[in-house]
Amino acid sequence: MAKINKKRNQKKSEETLVDLVEVGAQAQNFYDRNQNIIFGGLVALVLVIGGLFAYSNFYKKPRQVTATEQMFQAQIQFERDSFILALTNPGGGYYGFLDIIDNYGGTKAGNLANYYAGICYLNLGKFEAAIDYLKSYSPSGSISPAMKFGALGDAYTELGDMEKGMSFYKKASTQNGNEALAAYYLMKVGLLYEKMGDPAKAKKAYEQIKNDYPNTPDGVNVEKYITRVDSQG
Repeated sequence: MAKINKKRNQKKSEETLVDLVEVGAQAQNFYDRNQNIIFGGLVALVLVIGGLFAYSNFYKKPRQVTATEQMFQAQIQFERDSFILALTNPGGGYYGFLDIIDNYGGTKAGNLANYYAGICYLNLGKFEAAIDYLKSYSPSGSISPAMKFGALGDAYTELGDMEKGMSFYKKASTQNGNEALAAYYLMKVGLLYEKMGDPAKAKKAYEQIKNDYPNTPDGVNVEKYITRVDSQG
């Protein structure tokens, strides 16, 4: 199975003391002068909402169902590490991940196919393509953001961009997902610091694993890495 390897800005508005009576009068005058326009706008809003409801129930939902059904065979090939087949021709007349992306964009399945495609390309050694698809994936929940950032860290590291790879590993390790994933990506932080010739920072990452995630697979084995970087000091 493939290795698992994007924030909102809040605008602050200034509060201003106003004459509430004056504002009320201005609002009433505005309504008296523009009631036909306002009424027309409300009707248009209702129509838009109704249209969105119809789009969601009679177009978007069926597309999601179809996309999920189409992607099933590609997921099977992905689990088998048959990444080229998963991308383009999983068999049985089903779409590969690339076709899911092209034909079912805007659905949850189409979004997820971006992640799958990114991981496929990562495993095929096509790291720039992996980055493109991973960046197109919009994660949700508490685990998938870490997986996206971690995979981006792998891709950038493979391309030799250690600083960018490090930034994504750190992002992955700080997502509120689960302890095993946090420790896993902290381990990658430590290993990359070692590769970059900074054993002190590597030790800091390893000690965080030891202190915060001692019961994870990486936490159980992290002591030997601490010993190793101590010998480098």
